[in-house]
Amino acid sequence: MKCTHCGATDLEPGFVEDTGEHARGYARWIPGPLERGLFGGAKRMGKPRRQIDAYRCPRCGHLELFATAYV
Repeated sequence: MKCTHCGATDLEPGFVEDTGEHARGYARWIPGPLERGLFGGAKRMGKPRRQIDAYRCPRCGHLELFATAYV
């Protein structure tokens, strides 16, 4: 794996934290455009969720995000 910004190959693994209200502590990727429900929150019912794997380039700081396994 390499940085798409500068080409470095020593990307550092990590994760994207979600600390919002009622958050589980990690962010997830959901397919499709954002649709808002009655109270303004995102409509998520019945949609698959994928784990987000994040990698940071130590040279330029660029983040690479990948939606991987279902959670």
